[in-house]
Amino acid sequence: MGELEASTSDKNQRDINKIVDNMDLFDDDLMALVFKKNIPATELVLSIIFGRKITVKSVYTQDEMRSPEIGGRDIALDIHALDSDGTEFDVEVQGNSEGAHVRRTRFHSAVMDSRMLKEGDPFKALKDSYVIFFYKHDKFGKELPLYHVERVVLETDNLFNDGSHIIYVNGKYKGNDEIGRLIEDFHSKNAKNMHFKLLADGLHHYKETEKGRDIVCEKVERYAKKYAKEYAKERVEENRINTLTQNVKVLMKNTSFTMEQAFDSLEISETDRTIISEQLQV
Repeated sequence: MGELEASTSDKNQRDINKIVDNMDLFDDDLMALVFKKNIPATELVLSIIFGRKITVKSVYTQDEMRSPEIGGRDIALDIHALDSDGTEFDVEVQGNSEGAHVRRTRFHSAVMDSRMLKEGDPFKALKDSYVIFFYKHDKFGKELPLYHVERVVLETDNLFNDGSHIIYVNGKYKGNDEIGRLIEDFHSKNAKNMHFKLLADGLHHYKETEKGRDIVCEKVERYAKKYAKEYAKERVEENRINTLTQNVKVLMKNTSFTMEQAFDSLEISETDRTIISEQLQV
């Protein structure tokens, strides 16, 4: 390895270590590792949120749910848990507003529900489902620790009671209670500052032991490489569309061609025509 290559590699490793140092449980990669097959930690979090003992039967992290439709959107549930009564929980962590959009919770809820019944099962066999969003900010700005979202019958103001529930956790809440301490632990970047041992042990392993940290660093590095490749592809595609758009503009300017005639002359595909049309109309 040459001197320059070695220097670049060292810098990349320093950058990765810096990213890992700043990670907390609001980072879904780290959170997925800490909660992977970790029933006690999952029970802890759910029990605090619901204010009662939740007995978890199974827990999966980054549980991928593929759309049955070709080209449909797949999702991966950060934490997918099942309790002793068959109730399903999807626990998500999110730092930005777009990822915490209210219609995302609707989609997650629908995907979970769609997989509960087998062919011929009656609809009443559907178990309750909860989508729980740990949002790094205060989603509704009321400084409450939790926001419970339920369907209601508007004319009677009664709950619809269809078994579908959504809960937003306010990541800015700083109350001196269990939920406040839980949120503080989710923000913590080192184990010694955490309140709950079950969470502290997981964070310590993946950030403060060599074996665990290597796993996190590898995940960060893989993500960085994947992002770089996707960004490069996007740039190539963007440049290709920009070139085609410019060619269409020049042809229309120098001839009496309409946009469609320019498309035909340049043999532009239907998909590209849609994109270029939108750009030319901006």
